[in-house]
Amino acid sequence: MPEIIKPMDIEKRSFEIITELLGDRKLDSENELVIKRVIHTTADFDYADNLVFSEHAVTKGIEALRGGCDIVTDTQMARSGINKTVLEKLGGEVHCFMSDPDVAAEAKARGITRAVVSMEHAARLTKPLIFAIGNAPTALMRLRELMDAGEVSPALVIGVPVGFVNVVESKEQIIESSAPYIVARGRKGGSNVAAAIVNALVYQISR
Repeated sequence: MPEIIKPMDIEKRSFEIITELLGDRKLDSENELVIKRVIHTTADFDYADNLVFSEHAVTKGIEALRGGCDIVTDTQMARSGINKTVLEKLGGEVHCFMSDPDVAAEAKARGITRAVVSMEHAARLTKPLIFAIGNAPTALMRLRELMDAGEVSPALVIGVPVGFVNVVESKEQIIESSAPYIVARGRKGGSNVAAAIVNALVYQISR
């Protein structure tokens, strides 16, 4: 028989089940809540192995959020999935330029993806930035180029695009960069994963 659980207790019970199913697996204490939040979002335990973190990436991300940094995403879905209540209280906001008419027009004129143009627009923002990329590997590739050119210095790069073309390669480019990162190695990821990682950081501030 299914468990009868009150609505407010469903998430708590879900995390208890995740902990039980992880068994004796020991997760790094700094990264544990991020990993479990992604597993909670996807029901995919591969993320216990696929998520890789630069040194103290979680701490650096939380510090940036506390300082009022903004977040740049590559999809409206990721933007919608991020809990903006706490973020706004901290002085931050979420940007997604993918649907902007000028971005679409420029991308068409140059024969490139909107994700590339979006990263170029994001690089013009003056506040500290966390990039949460869950869909477009071209966004990560252009971001790496902008970083190498000294045009942007992310407080954190969340690199979790999903798919087959240039996905693995784009993530490795971020791992090899100088920026703090949280990356889902391999082909898995998605906008929901990007939002889940951001929320895992934000919730550690609000709790």
